Parts: sequence; structure tokens; C-alpha cells
Amino acid sequence: MSDRQPLAFELRVLPEQGDRYRLALWQQRLTSNGSSHAEMRHLATLRGTPLQVAIDQILDALRREGHRPTTLRPSQAATLPVSEETGVRLGLLFLALRPLTKVVRMEAIAAGIRNMPAEEAYYWFSKCVASGNGRQAQRALRVLLARD
Repeated sequence: MSDRQPLAFELRVLPEQGDRYRLALWQQRLTSNGSSHAEMRHLATLRGTPLQVAIDQILDALRREGHRPTTLRPSQAATLPVSEETGVRLGLLFLALRPLTKVVRMEAIAAGIRNMPAEEAYYWFSKCVASGNGRQAQRALRVLLARD
């Protein structure tokens, strides 16, 4: 049995001007000395077209977590805690889609992450957030899933 604590994630709704909002994913950073104090670190933010492509997958994840989809309102900031596996999948989705402009690639990557087994999602997440080679792993994931 592992004594590893689950990672805590938060999805934050950040209102913008007009009827727009962006979503930011934050992850708890555990301290190296094992204390219960931990701080949150920003992983990625989605807005615009990447957010539009991913919104159905994000809403499905929030429903599974017991959150109402109406929480994602441009008029109100919100912080939604999500489970470790949901946070890992959303993290992959945000990191992989954020820099893209081609909708076809975004859709292929989102579908690939949705259909990915949990173990593979955790593997890719650990690679994509690693210091040093994270950007290379994100690029490799995009190439693997978009195949273009």
C-alpha cells in the first residue's frame, strides 16, 4: 500500500470583459519536508478557441465531480476542487491545447486525452509538468495524438 497523498487540484473560473471567461488549473505543491502546509501552483489557463474546443470535456468532468455546469459563468469567479485523476486529465488537456491554433488538431488531441487510460494519462502528465523537459513532452504528446 502506498503512503502517497493524492494531489489536490482546483479549476478556477476567471471572468473577463463582456460575456467571456477563462479557466485556470492549479495544483497543490507538496512541501519537501512532508509538512501539511502546501501551496498551489498554476499549471495552465485556457481561453478562446482552445476553451471552446475543450468545453464539453470540461463540463463532463465537472459533472462527474458533482459540480453544476452553470458554475462556469462569465459574471462570477469560482474555485472548484477536482479529484486527482480529473485534475491530471484537465492538466493534460490545458497544456496540450493552449498553444494551438488549428481546431482540427485541438479536437484530435482532446479526443485522445478523453480516451486515454488513466495510467497513460498519469504518465504523460508527469512528463508534461516535469521541470526541464516539460515542453518537449507536451510537444511529443501533441504529435502522438494529432498525428499531423
